[in-house]
Amino acid sequence: MSISQEQLLRCSVAVDVGATRTRVYLRGIGLVVDEPSAVALNSHTGALVAVGGQAEAMTGRTPDHIQVVRPVGPNGITDIEMAQRMLRHLIHAKVRRSWRFHPSLRAAACTPHDAEPLTQRAMIDTLAGLGAKRVILVDTLIATAVGCGLPVPAAEGTLIVVCGAAMTQIAVLSLGNVVAAEKVPVGGQAVDRALVEHLRINHEMMLRSHTVSQVHHDLSIAGAQGAATLEVLGRDVVSGRPRTVQVDPAAVGQAAGVPMLAVLDGIRSVLRRCPPDLVADIGDRGIVLAGESATMPGLETMLRTSVGLPVRIAERPDVAAVVGLGSMIENGAPPEAIPDATSGPAGFHEPNPAPQPNPAPQPNQAPEVATEVATD
Repeated sequence: MSISQEQLLRCSVAVDVGATRTRVYLRGIGLVVDEPSAVALNSHTGALVAVGGQAEAMTGRTPDHIQVVRPVGPNGITDIEMAQRMLRHLIHAKVRRSWRFHPSLRAAACTPHDAEPLTQRAMIDTLAGLGAKRVILVDTLIATAVGCGLPVPAAEGTLIVVCGAAMTQIAVLSLGNVVAAEKVPVGGQAVDRALVEHLRINHEMMLRSHTVSQVHHDLSIAGAQGAATLEVLGRDVVSGRPRTVQVDPAAVGQAAGVPMLAVLDGIRSVLRRCPPDLVADIGDRGIVLAGESATMPGLETMLRTSVGLPVRIAERPDVAAVVGLGSMIENGAPPEAIPDATSGPAGFHEPNPAPQPNPAPQPNQAPEVATEVATD
C-alpha cells in the first residue's frame, strides 16, 4: 500500500515496537517512551509485576512463578494481548486518556520490510486495542533512512544497514522506494551468543546476561590497544563458583564476528541486484549504519574492510526509525516531494479519456475491492 502525505499528516502518534525496545513519538511533543520490550508476569495470578526497564532488570533473577516474557519477536508482535498490556503501562496515563477520547485517532507504525500479512495484522490489532481508529504501516527501512537524514526522495542510491538485536535489514533506496533489500536473521544477540559460547568452550566459564555487552566492549577496546590478555569475571561451568580468567581479545573478537559474516553476504547480494548507476552512487556515499546494534564493537571496521566502502554510523542509530517516522507525521512522507506526472499543478495533466461503454458483466467475476489498512 502506498503511503500518501495526507495520510501521515493525519497521524498523531508514531510507534516503533521492536524486539528489544519499544518507542512512542507524539506529534508536537517528541519521543515520550523508550523502554525495553519486556514484561514480568506472575504465572499464578496473571498479573503484571513489572514492565520495561524494571522487567529487563529481573531477567535471570526471578523465582519460578515470575516469568520475564517478550511479546515482540524479530519479525514483529507475537503476543497481541501482552503487547497491549505492555504499551498501556509504558504510555503515560494522561496520554492514554487523550487517546481514549480522541474521536479519530490515527497512528503510524514501523514494520519490517516485506512483513507478512499476519505480522501487519498483529500490529494493527495491538494499536486498535489502545484506541487507534486507523493505523498506517510504514516500512522500517524508509523510516530509518528519514531519521538518519538521508536524501530519500532523491534519484540517488543510498545503502542503509539496519542492524537490530535479532535481525539485520539491508536495502538500497532511491526515489523514496526500496530498490533491493535483504533480511538476515542475525543481529546483536547472535554476536553475544557467539561470545558466550566461545568463553564456555575455551575457558569453561559462563557470563551473566547483563554483562555480555560490557565484556564485548572491553575486549574490543583491549584488542584495539594491542593488549595480549584481559581479565574477565564469570562463573565456572564445573564448580559454579565465580572466577577470573585471562582472555585473548583477538581470539574472542574473531569468534564474535563470525555471525556477522552473513551480513556481509547480504550486502553483496543487494549490490549485485542493483543497477550500475546506483552502485556508483553508493561507492561515493558509502554505507549508513543504524539500529540497536549499529554501535556494536568492531562492526564498522569489519564492514569497511570487507566491503571496501566508506561506512558511517548515524547520529542516533538506536532511535532513527521512530524519529524518522515522527518526522514523517510532522512534515509528511518524503516520497511526496516527487511530483506526480499525472496529477496536481506540479505535473503534466493527461487528456480526459473518451467515455467508454460499460462492459457487459462476466459470469463468476468478483468485483474489485480496494484494500486499506483500517481498524474501524
